[in-house]
Amino acid sequence: MCHPFYFHNPALHLHSHAHPARAASGASPRQRCRGFESGPGGSRCPLAVPRCPPVSPGVPSLSPRCPPAMLRDEDTEADFQRFLRRVDDVTNLLQGLSSPDSAVREKAIAETEKKLQEQGGSREEEEEESRTTLNRTLINTSGSARAEAVDADGFLAALEKDAKERAQRRRRNEQLANALKEQGNEAFRAGDFALAIQRYSQGLEKLRDKQELYTNRAQAYLKLHEYEKAISDCEWALKCNKNCLKAYFLMGKAHLALQRFPECRQCYEKMLQIDPQKENLFKDCVNEARLEEKRVRDEERAEREAQAGSVAASSIQELLQRISSPGQDILYYTGGIRLLAEAVHSCTGQTFFRTNNGFSILRNETVRGAFCAESKSPAEVELCVSLLLLFQAACAGNEENQRLLLAQPEVSAQLAELLSSGTAQLQRETLALISLYSEHETGRRLLLRQDLSRWLQILMAFVKSTDARADSAMNILSDLIGEERFQTQCRAMFSTGVLPLFTQLLVCARQVNQAALARAVGVLGSLCADVGLRAQLARSRECWQACLQLLDGCPDASSPGYQLCVFAVLGLMMNLLLESNGTIQDLAVPISGRCLALLSHQDGRIVTRSIGVLSRVLPASPSAVEEVVRAGVVKKMLKFLKAGGQLTCSYAIKTLSICTKSSRRAQEELLKWDKRLQVLLKLLEAGDELLVGNAAFCLSQCLLLPGAASALLGSSVVQLLLRQAGGDAHRTSVQQNSAIALGRLCVAEPR
Repeated sequence: MCHPFYFHNPALHLHSHAHPARAASGASPRQRCRGFESGPGGSRCPLAVPRCPPVSPGVPSLSPRCPPAMLRDEDTEADFQRFLRRVDDVTNLLQGLSSPDSAVREKAIAETEKKLQEQGGSREEEEEESRTTLNRTLINTSGSARAEAVDADGFLAALEKDAKERAQRRRRNEQLANALKEQGNEAFRAGDFALAIQRYSQGLEKLRDKQELYTNRAQAYLKLHEYEKAISDCEWALKCNKNCLKAYFLMGKAHLALQRFPECRQCYEKMLQIDPQKENLFKDCVNEARLEEKRVRDEERAEREAQAGSVAASSIQELLQRISSPGQDILYYTGGIRLLAEAVHSCTGQTFFRTNNGFSILRNETVRGAFCAESKSPAEVELCVSLLLLFQAACAGNEENQRLLLAQPEVSAQLAELLSSGTAQLQRETLALISLYSEHETGRRLLLRQDLSRWLQILMAFVKSTDARADSAMNILSDLIGEERFQTQCRAMFSTGVLPLFTQLLVCARQVNQAALARAVGVLGSLCADVGLRAQLARSRECWQACLQLLDGCPDASSPGYQLCVFAVLGLMMNLLLESNGTIQDLAVPISGRCLALLSHQDGRIVTRSIGVLSRVLPASPSAVEEVVRAGVVKKMLKFLKAGGQLTCSYAIKTLSICTKSSRRAQEELLKWDKRLQVLLKLLEAGDELLVGNAAFCLSQCLLLPGAASALLGSSVVQLLLRQAGGDAHRTSVQQNSAIALGRLCVAEPR
């Protein structure tokens, strides 16, 4: 008598008929993983083979057989969990049937019969797709061991055949699901989110456990503001892969849109737990949630005050209504805006301004015309100043208002024009407004969404100002210069606009604000972190010549402002000397000469940087080495090595190494001024390996001189060099320099 072998739930086709050898491995279907697949925007999310959810909805109608994938009721969840238990039961049966232990096989056969009896009848569709006919008479017959083996082999062969058929169907369905996913991605990129949802849903009908179809559809639901559906799809994606970052990210966005702030933060915290390297993304998301929650709380508080009869609320509303009325004189609007700026002085006042559409003030034709005019009359200047004061009052410490202000096309387009207007009052108030943004990270990000390609040139020009505008401009530049996006935008006009202006400022150092100039030089030095910009600067002969002209000094050379400029220029030169080009080779002699002259400066910081420039420029030119050696650089470096700090010593010993490498005169000078080579011996005992390595190199060069080794008799030089060469030093170059010095010492002085 034959009975069909049924799997009750059709979703079981995904896993139940695994090959017995694979089933014996003990891996549960819950543990098997797939690879990575792309989302609608080209993103990639990890996908694990899930506990398969109920059949997802089609478009436009839903499947009548299983609950739709977007539902989250208890019955759906219970059915899903029952399905998982059945998957595990079948896996255990397959493992038992393939066991080499006859007792285990007997038990598995008995359990299989019991399952068959329990599952009785079946649906017509399942019978067509998954029926396997077995001879249960043989299963129930207690015959010889050989008969049992034949029965088990036949049973397993049938299972294997059915598993292959199911695997083929799955591959076919996966191909169809992938094709539908790509169609959905194309629709998403084209902005047709409804069609994208339809394609993703059709894909889920083919393959219910494809995680990225859920996350892609959730992303499309977000675009259509269907946040609950997006959350539901993210939950199903997490059933497929509990560590899906994209699901938590999208779910957090949906909760944020629904103003469920605790749930939103929980999703973002889960992202960080899964992948700690996503800390920057986590911070951005949490900051966005914080700002949105603050906005909501502020507006709720303002609403309560308005309902309680707040005078500020009624005043702001009345002033905005008057300013929005057309056809008035420009002075009428100027006075109204001034009064409004005074009323908007608190957090609640800023909120009233925002909730009453205060930023729409620029829709007034007279106000907008004055604000955007290229050449402004005195009355228009007064109105613009009033507007800038109002914007400062509305945006001070209020990140939401800052965002809304820069979202106004007229404002984002006019900031650069106002900065370069030439009207001191307009420039001063514009700088004050921009400073509100640049002084904190969120504001800088808002600024960097604008086109700032001209800002470096415009702000640097304020160095010519003798009032507070120069400091304000440099503060903004200092805030922005560390932002990678700003550095990228600076490239656009660097060679044509910024570099000529910078050269002009250096040449005119006597006439400009020297403290501001020093800061501007520091800004350019920071830009040298960008290899492309540094290479442009280092190739500019005009830039180098302007730097040298500034180092030559001016009548007020001892003033603090001049010293700041010299210190900054030396730092810039050190950065530029990281490059190697023909301009540097041509100018190496005058550069080294200027630095040598500064070694007697009263400011120790300037002296240290001058030695640093020497240590970097001398390798570019043998002629420069000969010039500084004739000028007595060896004696000066020995002096700094005896009394200088660690940084000064590191530059000084490097300078000596360069000189002794290519100049016999330098070797002789070193031995002349340090007859027992005590300075080098002391450096060999230093903890800094750069000092040790360069000291060993200098020593090895001096040992080329006849009689030099005799000066070391009675010293601990052999022990010091052996210790460094034998492995105490971590750097290979230090070990090599020490070994070379030791070898030359042994050859020169056998004692």
